[in-house]
Amino acid sequence: MATQQEIAAFIAAEFPQTRVRILEVGDRTATVAHEVGVAELRPGGTVSGPVLMATADLALYVAILGAIGIVPLTVTTSLSFNFMRKPSADRRIVGVCKLLKLGRTLAVGEVSLYSEGLREPVAHAVGTYAIPPVDADSTGRTAHCRG
Repeated sequence: MATQQEIAAFIAAEFPQTRVRILEVGDRTATVAHEVGVAELRPGGTVSGPVLMATADLALYVAILGAIGIVPLTVTTSLSFNFMRKPSADRRIVGVCKLLKLGRTLAVGEVSLYSEGLREPVAHAVGTYAIPPVDADSTGRTAHCRG
């Protein structure tokens, strides 16, 4: 398992370009927020799809790293997205992730995305991540700490 501070330090070092910030890491959960800038808006004053997708993707990554520890090569294998309503251009995007399955080699989770302070989600994502082998014994089997 990794703490919120450990994950935040890893994200800052490895992904310095991200505007997504970690708000909370829990038991197979994570909450993140993305401060929306003017350059990330689309015509009509809506938040761009790539901002929503990046927020959901990082929420999944954070929840997984919180559960298995810092395993940098844990990577997205699929991300399915439903855009539900127009996000507010003047509020942060908040992603709330819950892992649905955490196996040895795959993790599946869902993320609900909100305009901060509003009850109705603006989007919903389901993603799958591949988890690489961490420790191999003499038989080639791998083991991850699941806390």
